[in-house]
Amino acid sequence: MTASTKNLLLAGLIAAATLGPVAPAHAHGKGHGDDDVVAPAVPANLEVPAGHHAYRIARAHGTQNQVCLPGASETGLVWSFFGPQATLYDDRDEQIATHFLSANPFEDGKGRPTWQHSKDTSAVWAEPIASATDPDFVEAGAVPWLLLHVVGAEAGPAGGHKLSETTYIQRVATTGGLTPAGACYVPGAKLFVPYTADYVFYKAD
Repeated sequence: MTASTKNLLLAGLIAAATLGPVAPAHAHGKGHGDDDVVAPAVPANLEVPAGHHAYRIARAHGTQNQVCLPGASETGLVWSFFGPQATLYDDRDEQIATHFLSANPFEDGKGRPTWQHSKDTSAVWAEPIASATDPDFVEAGAVPWLLLHVVGAEAGPAGGHKLSETTYIQRVATTGGLTPAGACYVPGAKLFVPYTADYVFYKAD
């Protein structure tokens, strides 16, 4: 592993350990699932279909995680994305959910981006269906904005449904998180690239 790669890995680990909550940049109203939030403007291809409305916006702090795998480079290895790991906060800086990759039980265990509520443990799994890198919206050096369609939802063990009614999710207001370009040098090595984003949750009218 080169010195520059080691430095990048160390910086990612330090940043991931010190990230703290920041209020959502686009939250309006109460911002706690009260169906009174106003969704931010997005590129046309990320708009949610009619019949659904935004009910929650949360700010995520975490990492986009990479692993060193075989690929087209001078070393025969490249950094490959294998999932996010983030904590979501509301506009009171209170943790409301976690975000990660997990097996969707509604698709025979297919790995999907997952959001799980921190209190009632209701969860949703979603499939990315559109992305945008439009510089009028997306910050340079940031992961793309996304539109995701929910393909699995599960209430908490006590019947909680703070997230399980979600139908669509937008990832917006992103910073950081891009997969490093070029080669890596140690098969199986992992890299944790800090990122932030706002997640906008929608449910049916």
